[in-house]
Amino acid sequence: MTPNPPSAAAVRRPLRRILIVGGGTAGWMAAVALARLAANGVTEVSLIESDEIGTVGVGEATIPPILAFNALVGIEESEFMRRTQASFKLGIEFVDWGALGDRYVHPFGAIGMDIEGVPFAQAWLRANAEGFGGDLADFNLSNFAAVANRMCLPSPDPRTVLSSLKYAYHFDAGLYARFLREIAASRGVTRHEGRIADVVRDADTGHVTAVATDDGRRFEADLFIDCSGFRGLLIEGAMQAGYEDWSQWLPCDRALAVPTRNGGPLTPYTRSTARDAGWQWRIPLQHRTGNGYVHASAFTTDEAALETLRDGLEGEALAEPRVLRFTAGRRRRQWVGNVVALGLSSGFLEPLESTSIHLVQAGISRLLALFPDRDFEPLLAAEYNRMMQQQFEQVRDFIILHYKATRRDDTAFWRYVADMPVPDSLQGRIDLFRATGRVFRRDDELFSADSWLAVLLGQGIWPRSRDPMADTLPAETLRNRLAGIRHVIARTAGAMPDHEAFLRQYCPASL
Repeated sequence: MTPNPPSAAAVRRPLRRILIVGGGTAGWMAAVALARLAANGVTEVSLIESDEIGTVGVGEATIPPILAFNALVGIEESEFMRRTQASFKLGIEFVDWGALGDRYVHPFGAIGMDIEGVPFAQAWLRANAEGFGGDLADFNLSNFAAVANRMCLPSPDPRTVLSSLKYAYHFDAGLYARFLREIAASRGVTRHEGRIADVVRDADTGHVTAVATDDGRRFEADLFIDCSGFRGLLIEGAMQAGYEDWSQWLPCDRALAVPTRNGGPLTPYTRSTARDAGWQWRIPLQHRTGNGYVHASAFTTDEAALETLRDGLEGEALAEPRVLRFTAGRRRRQWVGNVVALGLSSGFLEPLESTSIHLVQAGISRLLALFPDRDFEPLLAAEYNRMMQQQFEQVRDFIILHYKATRRDDTAFWRYVADMPVPDSLQGRIDLFRATGRVFRRDDELFSADSWLAVLLGQGIWPRSRDPMADTLPAETLRNRLAGIRHVIARTAGAMPDHEAFLRQYCPASL
């Protein structure tokens, strides 16, 4: 006889209070995502931040999963884009990375389609070896539209090529946080103004029980979300989670950021240009362009870095450059006791592939999937930490690939990254591709095999062989199929409106 299971209501002790410490993009993303709990009649969600403490956000580029987050929390796209001065993003253009003069796009979405059961990449490698493959990027609609400055929304009809269009956004991170703050407040989240002066912990469990502000107020909670930035006020200051330093593979430790007036066409892609000791970003928004120089202080001076940034600007600077200092890496544990770290509190990977906001989103989604009650089952934190470690390490490897896969030797910085040993997990993938032309996506990895392919080939790593199945395709069949795919993509992109014209019609900015 099967025993009756215990009643979930009898064993669960739902959280009564959740306190988010710190605002900015990470804090208010967490607030909006957790706001649904404020409607259950049991859980209160609040956030404490200080207007005296600035946020790091200067202008953000994102990747396609941001659409899923906005949909999850009920944000209407055109309103979001108006409120954040957003433009569309179809990929990232990399300039001078493989070698000086090189240029390629890492586009969103799939590249081509399987041909008679043969993976497209393998069929293309065969065609390329025989002289009729053409440019790999021509087989991706997002890339074709990006370089032509075209944009429209994807088709819901999966039978059309337009359904393959994938996109994300460029937006003002400060405006996004403000927009989320309004939504959170309308859904029952309470904001408190204040600067944290003390963290109180339970002597027996080690859990945080309250935080106190410098004016003497005390805020108690069951669960604390640490969004306090690089300092990790709770996760490191109180819980001593530890930090894993990855600067041996990612030596850049500084960034200079400055907005400029828009100049030239409003391109639907981010640009990353390799410089002597790092790389410079260009992020076009509706009202301005975000710029920055991520660099390694061991390979340049502050004065030289500033000169490099200014020389690379395309428009008039609207402010003095801001200086950001960081160490690439992650917290060894991002959930300790009753504290979960999100955003810069959890770790930092330079924004080369626009993953900063995604890692916040990944942390939130995993927290919701593993949501605790007041008993804080340790297995939940252990699984969360395992999943987030995997996510951070997979993104880390993809970013390191851009540095390692270079033929540049014109400066000490590029000689260093070209020669440095890399994690075994990355070296194995490079070796497999060099030998066989194959790339495989692992577990729930963020970046697809096509993303890896775009960077590997874009920066000059070519395989010595390919899948033998590609050689079973008749050459004329392969030639015709590639020509047909390329033609449909070019025709579809050519029928799309100009990016700026589409923005004016779809989501004109309003402050």
